[in-house]
Amino acid sequence: MRMIDRKKRSHRRLTRNRHGPRVRSSHSRTAPPYDQPVANPDPAYAGGVQPLIDRYGRVATDLRVSLTDRCNLRCTYCMPPEGLDWLPRDDQLTDDEVVRLIGVAVTRLGVREVRFTGGEPLVRRGLVDIVRRTRALDAGVELSITTNGIGLARTAGALAGAGLDRVNVSLDTVRPDTFLEITRRDRFADVVEGLAAADAAGLGPVKVNAVLLRGVNDDQAPELLAWCLDRGYQLRFIEQMPLDAQHGWSREEMVTADEIFAALDRAYDLTPATEPRGSAPAELFLVDGGPATVGVIASVTRPFCGDCDRVRLTADGQVRNCLFARHESDLRHAMRAGATDADLADRWLTAMRGKAAGHGIDDPTFLQPDRPMSAIGG
Repeated sequence: MRMIDRKKRSHRRLTRNRHGPRVRSSHSRTAPPYDQPVANPDPAYAGGVQPLIDRYGRVATDLRVSLTDRCNLRCTYCMPPEGLDWLPRDDQLTDDEVVRLIGVAVTRLGVREVRFTGGEPLVRRGLVDIVRRTRALDAGVELSITTNGIGLARTAGALAGAGLDRVNVSLDTVRPDTFLEITRRDRFADVVEGLAAADAAGLGPVKVNAVLLRGVNDDQAPELLAWCLDRGYQLRFIEQMPLDAQHGWSREEMVTADEIFAALDRAYDLTPATEPRGSAPAELFLVDGGPATVGVIASVTRPFCGDCDRVRLTADGQVRNCLFARHESDLRHAMRAGATDADLADRWLTAMRGKAAGHGIDDPTFLQPDRPMSAIGG
């Protein structure tokens, strides 16, 4: 690992919006303020596609598909050491059911990005075939995966061959001892090998997602960025969110975006990226003038709900219109009871209309979702 040159320079304050992104996405630029419902959110059909639009005018084009709630790590901010009670096999969608629902989203509801998540999606035996069949639905849809990287070394080539475009790998530290402390598993070398394999297979840009934990790795932001820059990976820091199975999240203990910026600013010169943010969750900054960037996803302290374009499908076939939603819409039972694709699309559209204006973490009445992150999918 290279040494970080601490710069002595005058500090230029960055302009950051604490309540949302700098640039709104194209679909919301002409919409009313996101916390005010629109009179008639349903646009006319165009080419047989009806967008997944909610009552505030936001359009979901990014589908996150959880393929399993199981995981081979036990990260402290996600689940207890003994793991969780996993979904019964009969409750999980089959490969055919997963592909069918993705097909409904892509061909009928205007979804243009599909990201496979977990739990840990690499433990799903049919993953490569699901990717291949999803690619066959539409060659223009972007396909990606969020993974902890364990097993990626042996599957990266097959995933690329099946049509996967890129990977996001969760890695909170580049110190093996800290990795063991956070994940409760001695698998750091496997993740490093998986990242290299993904890069070699052309699954780029390879992105690394990192969560900083107070008193554990909150002093490691600059070295993690240096490690990623040296290898050409794109690093994104994510504020810890209230999605742990133990319900032990505390806003006071969470490492905030401001703290992350302060840590990075002691080692690097960060300037706002010029490219429009749109509906992307990460606020991007050029590192030492670019072209390399680093991103911060400040879901808690700088929510971007007004530009959200995401919808989620759980491993047991539930539609979640928000990561923090406490209500779900069941597609699995309807599908197994004989619902047509048109019926499923109508149910999905109805589910989107119930999406709240924001996640409400700052609301005194906020309640953490019953499902933990591993059972929702990121």
